Amino acid sequence: MTPLSHVRASLAGTGGGAKTAGGCPVRVRRLGCVDNRTDPARPRPALVLPAPRTSTGELLGRAAAWRGFDVLARPERPPSGGPAHWYGGPRSADRVAAGLGLALLEPADGWLAGLPYGLLRRRVRLTTLAEARALPGPCFVKPPSEKTEALPAAVYGPGGGARLPGPEVLDGATPVLVCSVVEFAAEYRLFVLDGEVVAGSRYAVYGRLDPAALDAGARAFGREVLAAAADGLPSAVCVDVGRLADGMWAVVEANMPWFAHCYAAEPERVLDVVLRAAGPLERVRGRDVRFLRGAA
Repeated sequence: MTPLSHVRASLAGTGGGAKTAGGCPVRVRRLGCVDNRTDPARPRPALVLPAPRTSTGELLGRAAAWRGFDVLARPERPPSGGPAHWYGGPRSADRVAAGLGLALLEPADGWLAGLPYGLLRRRVRLTTLAEARALPGPCFVKPPSEKTEALPAAVYGPGGGARLPGPEVLDGATPVLVCSVVEFAAEYRLFVLDGEVVAGSRYAVYGRLDPAALDAGARAFGREVLAAAADGLPSAVCVDVGRLADGMWAVVEANMPWFAHCYAAEPERVLDVVLRAAGPLERVRGRDVRFLRGAA
């Protein structure tokens, strides 16, 4: 167990709020969360951040410690008996979810392919890796949600594309999304809770990492997407959107918040989404049962 006690200590004695280097108070905004510092008798929840810890993991750990969470480096039951939450890779999560009583929400594999063309601006279909290998022309191929080093999201096929991994690397039954090739001028990540965008960030410009604040256009398109398709998503989810080179907007993909970088998004608000998406099984809402990772 490795609590971030140094983080909590650095925030103590600030009159209920952190301070900048200049001594000015900073108001920490919360979306209806419980501040566990105000009730020491209450079993403290924990956020498990396994190694290797990413920059987003560090930011979320600090935000969780400020709320009174224990922040653990190993997947073990919270020492105070409180509920456990998770931020980390899916394979590690699969190994420890049952022991920690975790419920992990993830978007359905076919959500993106089921969107109307007006939200996609390209052809997208859910198929298998074996079928993708047989396609004649270049296309963009990616796993539906979970990332894998064996199949990075990229353009594959003849005409300058990479070669898809063979059966000795990945089984042909592996589900993949196959998309026509488009160029995104800018891409944005939206953290969504109960159908509303609560945080977000630009993360790329013409395919190159370039985090920046979420702009009004991305937020407006996110609202349009959620108005049309939020019913097909978990209550806590990431939705990536982008502005194409021709100026039109399109959905890029949906992701698991508990393994998504926050980039320039506000960590405190991102944490709200992560806690809902990877928390105690007994707290899963009825509408989210179908989005449980591993559910048939």
